[in-house]
Amino acid sequence: MSAGRPVVRLVDTSLRDGNQSLWGATGLTTGMVEAVGPALERARFHALDFTSSTHLSVGVRFHQEDPWERIARMRAVVPTTPLSLITTGMRFMSWDRSPESVMRMALAALARHGMRRLQIAEPMNDTEAALAVARMAHEEGIEQVVAAVTFTESPVHTDDLYRKAAEALAADPAVDAVYLKDPGGLLTMERTAALVPELLEAVGDVPLELHSHCTTGVAPQVYVLAAQLGVPILHTAIGALANGTSQPSITRLAANLDAVGIDVDIDLAAVAEAEELIAAFAATQGLAPGAPTDYDLSPHAHQVPGGMMGTLKRQLAEMRVPELLPAVLEEVRRVRAELGYPIMVTPYSQFVGSQAVLNVVGARSGQARWSRLPDEVIRYVLGHFGPPPGRVDPDVERLVAASPRTTELDVPWPEPTADELRERARAAASGPVSDDEAVLRAVLPAEQLAAVAAAGPAPSWPAAPPTTPVHGLGDVLARVRALPRWRSLDLSIGDTHISLRRAGDADPTSRSEDPA
Repeated sequence: MSAGRPVVRLVDTSLRDGNQSLWGATGLTTGMVEAVGPALERARFHALDFTSSTHLSVGVRFHQEDPWERIARMRAVVPTTPLSLITTGMRFMSWDRSPESVMRMALAALARHGMRRLQIAEPMNDTEAALAVARMAHEEGIEQVVAAVTFTESPVHTDDLYRKAAEALAADPAVDAVYLKDPGGLLTMERTAALVPELLEAVGDVPLELHSHCTTGVAPQVYVLAAQLGVPILHTAIGALANGTSQPSITRLAANLDAVGIDVDIDLAAVAEAEELIAAFAATQGLAPGAPTDYDLSPHAHQVPGGMMGTLKRQLAEMRVPELLPAVLEEVRRVRAELGYPIMVTPYSQFVGSQAVLNVVGARSGQARWSRLPDEVIRYVLGHFGPPPGRVDPDVERLVAASPRTTELDVPWPEPTADELRERARAAASGPVSDDEAVLRAVLPAEQLAAVAAAGPAPSWPAAPPTTPVHGLGDVLARVRALPRWRSLDLSIGDTHISLRRAGDADPTSRSEDPA
């Protein structure tokens, strides 16, 4: 670094958002993140955007991995760089709102196992809701809270709205930093030039961070402009987990910032070591690396995030109507407007996308739009997730009011106490349980937790090869079936060569459930 030049810090997003945006949140196992951790520690990142409650639940479901083990093992190899979990607010490992007792037990467990930083991206930009979680997080042992101003484009989302949200968040002592979160990659150079100075003024001495996506191809330029405007912390990704619908590449950004006279506080040699490991993960798992994105303005119309786009394609392919994607994307625009312009981020992007698919597919069989209503859409219209940003279309409100499910769903949220959660867990386990287990039993199916217990500790990377002799093809297949987690295997037995791929893993990016 050169004397007198401005310096920016970086948050690495590869293990959470890169893995999510490009590999459907299933690409990295505990052993993989543990293996790359020492290089990331040496790189001197400001923090690691490490996981989310959805990521942890995906690890349970697809890899049979204990979420607390994943955090603790990463903390052991990353002792000083803060590990960060992102949440949308009062939600932990479920689509529905979590009771306060669940949130407190979850936050305490996260802190106990080594999670030091919490990013709160309240999808309605409800500052009071975000601040309630921020205060709760500090009370339960989280050291740093970073609250988001979540960006989108709509008639009701204005720069004045964002400025007021930033002021409210920065003014509260429970918030240690504010970040501008652009889940759709919708920031343009012009909007950045206008909005960022307002936010910097609004937050005052509180640090401002920037998190965007390369979805439209503009984010690498936006990052350089943001740094020139004075944003001190940028969220970037590494190697195969950068670009595409992920964050800008750290190595390219560092070079671009150097060209305009800005230094980056980072060890690029350690970054290169991490990139080699991530390339190996991609190659052995058959996962496509992110690639630079062509300039593409279409996401400004539908605002479907990258992970959600994969989910829509998978749903339509499973229904054998992949040709309906353009119609569904057009319907997404209509549904979002009729629902009062929710920001297309978890969980609302899933609500809007599911309703759009139902409307388009139903029209082929003569059904009227909105004739089928998912429970989550009903709850949204009823205000269970907070007040919609804009007015919900009156016709939609009438349809929801007339639905028989509305009476069943329009009931108060259950609020069990922590002791009640512990007692339920003890009864289900037929014996004593820790708070770690009690909170997981409150939010995950018992059969998934049983599978985790049966699988045992997550294997390290690379997994150790068998040391006992193999006796023919039948023995090989039996051993493969016994492996707890794999995607593809290439085997050679004498002159016989076998390539195996687990069924359902043809498009791992199609399983993203949290495109935040």
